[in-house]
Amino acid sequence: MSKQITIIPAKQSQADKRLKVAAYCRVSTEHEEQRQSLKSQIAYYTQKICDNPAWNFAGIYAEKESGTRVDNRDEVQRLMNDCRNGKVDLILMKSLSRFGRNTLDVLLMLDKLSKLNVVVYFETEDIYSNDPRVKKYITMVAAAYQEESRQKSEAIKWGIRQSSIHGHIKLNHSQFLGYSRDDDGNLVIIEEEANIVRLIYDLFLQGYGCRKIKKYLEDHGIKTVTGKKQWSTSTIDRILSNEKYIGRNITPKTHTPDFLTGKQEESQGRIDMIIIVDSHQAIISQGVFDAVQNLKGNIKNKEVNINEIHF
Repeated sequence: MSKQITIIPAKQSQADKRLKVAAYCRVSTEHEEQRQSLKSQIAYYTQKICDNPAWNFAGIYAEKESGTRVDNRDEVQRLMNDCRNGKVDLILMKSLSRFGRNTLDVLLMLDKLSKLNVVVYFETEDIYSNDPRVKKYITMVAAAYQEESRQKSEAIKWGIRQSSIHGHIKLNHSQFLGYSRDDDGNLVIIEEEANIVRLIYDLFLQGYGCRKIKKYLEDHGIKTVTGKKQWSTSTIDRILSNEKYIGRNITPKTHTPDFLTGKQEESQGRIDMIIIVDSHQAIISQGVFDAVQNLKGNIKNKEVNINEIHF
């Protein structure tokens, strides 16, 4: 005798019918006032969602990220994944600028959310993303934000250039072996670290390649500028090529053709470069530096010639 099995689906509760509401919060710097702003946003939206009986709390997505693109923000991507998985119906946001300043990115993101039946509410602008007028409005507003970002980018570039013209060097000395800054902001040599730089140059001139130098440093317990026991050959190669070790500063070495992508490229003569000779104390002599560059060039040429041989 065959068994007859009947499945009776559970009744949908009133809670299941509530909108699943999340909030996206963002600040663009690590400054204390911005951190407080982020905490305030999180607290505000958590209470706002939980106090609404028609809403189900779907989470807060918060991050401290700068930039114009949304594809490199972890919390945006996590939010999008949760939307794809049906965990979110409505997203609350303080303003359109929190979402993105790249017009195309914003429109594409909203289009993706629309196809997932997810609506975004921008509180400052008091507008929902499913409003028939929203596409035109968002295009106008996002374009304005985009232009603002472009102007800020140009202002930063101008400031760096003017600083270089007046002999000021931009250098993250905490991750640059051999130098620190004094109370007046001038680069000064840290002799203990400078000896490591000189050792690397000496070893190279003795015939050690970057891999062999790496092994030597690690075998002798010599740590990197950040205190790591392991060295990378790329770091060693950069030390052997950096003109700052002869007291010379060249800027900019790279430029950003598109401020929206933020992708840097080598300048290669496409923009004006500023060269400051004797801008600070040298660790390596000009003669040693030139000898290393010549040797590196000869090694590179030999590698090219070998690669060009057809067997």
